[in-house]
Amino acid sequence: MKRILFIASVVLFVTLPVLLKAQSKADRVVGYYLTYDDETGKEKSQIKVYKAANGKYVGEIVWLKEPKEANGTDKLDKNNPDDKLKKRKVIGLLILKDFTYDAAADEWSGGTIYNPSSGKTYNSYMKLEGKKMNVRGYIGKSWMGLGKTATWTREETQRK
Repeated sequence: MKRILFIASVVLFVTLPVLLKAQSKADRVVGYYLTYDDETGKEKSQIKVYKAANGKYVGEIVWLKEPKEANGTDKLDKNNPDDKLKKRKVIGLLILKDFTYDAAADEWSGGTIYNPSSGKTYNSYMKLEGKKMNVRGYIGKSWMGLGKTATWTREETQRK
């Protein structure tokens, strides 16, 4: 029995740092990112990326450059194909869902990105390059070339 406990302790001692290092590398994506308007290149929104309770990475809109419509009301998810969801506020929308870290590719993949401007959801992956994150939304498989990549900039704090 002592021998089994000793072996288990050694295995845990050897593997725990490896597991923790992989975990911390995966958590590098957590933070705030500034997005830009495709047409003007100007600031558009800020996304908070975090680890959900299920262990997958998600992202929600926490700030909009223009949070109100021309009539002064909050911007809503009016282009959503589901009529029941069209009255949701854009601020607070979960637009990144179900990403997992792929250590071999050093990217977060297997998730989806929702575009409130079009009401469409795309397959997606994310890759960090310093303080920039390339977010690719695509139809079908990523290698098919049917998609678009946006570059987001990391920010230290949430905008108000």
